[in-house]
Amino acid sequence: MEKIRVDVAWCENNFSASLGENVPGAVVFTADTFADLQKEAKESLGFHVEGMVADGDDVPRWLVDGDYEFEYRFLDATSLLRAYEPFLSLAAISRASGINQHQLSHYANGIKRPRAQQRERIVEGIHKIGKELLAIV
Repeated sequence: MEKIRVDVAWCENNFSASLGENVPGAVVFTADTFADLQKEAKESLGFHVEGMVADGDDVPRWLVDGDYEFEYRFLDATSLLRAYEPFLSLAAISRASGINQHQLSHYANGIKRPRAQQRERIVEGIHKIGKELLAIV
């Protein structure tokens, strides 16, 4: 199964995304929520593939057959924090990452951009919460 990278960014008041290099052509889309962006990724790619096939373009078999899955890569802290805000509060991420909640709020609202090390701490904090939830039996 192929993996298609979806580069996700926060742009003004919504999510924007583009598909990785293994998809021929350019596919760009936006959505108000991350859940809607995930749906839009599937629909936009389907529409794109249909168009390429109809035009007689050379389309990889795995793409035509739908033998792929999406991997989401967040290009900024704002999109990362906003994507999971329906499930994780900034307070919870603060406790797990050790980053001040007020500072996280600045990142989530695009007021400030974290250094690479801070972004990694945010990701590690979210992973820590996920591991704790997965441990529930």
